[in-house]
Amino acid sequence: MKQSFAWWAFSRDIETAHVPDFLSALPGLGIEGVEMLPPELWPAARDAGLELVTVTGHDIEVGFNDPTAHPSLHARVGAAVESAADAGIPFVIVFSGNRQGSDEAAIAACADGLRPIAEIAKANGVTLLLELLNSKVDHPGYHCDSSAFGFEVARRVDSHGLKILFDIYHMQVMEGNILATIRENIEHIGHIHTAGVPGRRDLDDRQELNWRAIAGLLRHLDYSGWVGHEFVPRQPPLQALAQASALFSLPD
Repeated sequence: MKQSFAWWAFSRDIETAHVPDFLSALPGLGIEGVEMLPPELWPAARDAGLELVTVTGHDIEVGFNDPTAHPSLHARVGAAVESAADAGIPFVIVFSGNRQGSDEAAIAACADGLRPIAEIAKANGVTLLLELLNSKVDHPGYHCDSSAFGFEVARRVDSHGLKILFDIYHMQVMEGNILATIRENIEHIGHIHTAGVPGRRDLDDRQELNWRAIAGLLRHLDYSGWVGHEFVPRQPPLQALAQASALFSLPD
């Protein structure tokens, strides 16, 4: 496993002048990559020895569950794929959009809309990540709010150009059963995000998930992708990331 962090979650209290020092400290903590980083900071991340891991392909609210949006989404996500490929970024995050119609109709629309752009992504050495989000707390109305929805889309698209971004925080809020779900669907998981439940905070003893067990299962399943930390830290950012990194760096 390789570990990354979401820029938006950890950068709130970091002054611009301190960004290079912050980024340079991360490899020593076991953090190898950064996600959703503004393009103007890409050179600073590379100078610090960090990989650029993900970019976002479009807005959350309007997504591939809406067939009328497919032409505009193909253009926008296609441009994001080209930009990612040029920059050596392996993943572009995509979304179902907010709820409309039945789950079955939305799954079919997502599969139909994502299939052609997934092939374009694959040809460019990029993977689309369909993200699972919770609709109870953070994203009311979001349609792809269950693992069953996301993994069915992945099965129907049936391409290495599309995987699921399995956000453990969001799926714990919605349905729990995290270990069994990962085990049963590992072939469709292209990326993982972490955060404590409740509150989207540190991976500590103030939340309900067993991160040691999750890390152990991923090692047992030979998961070799990225684990991205996407929580808002109570502690200073470097301290919080060091603690999270240690959980996923434990020996078998």
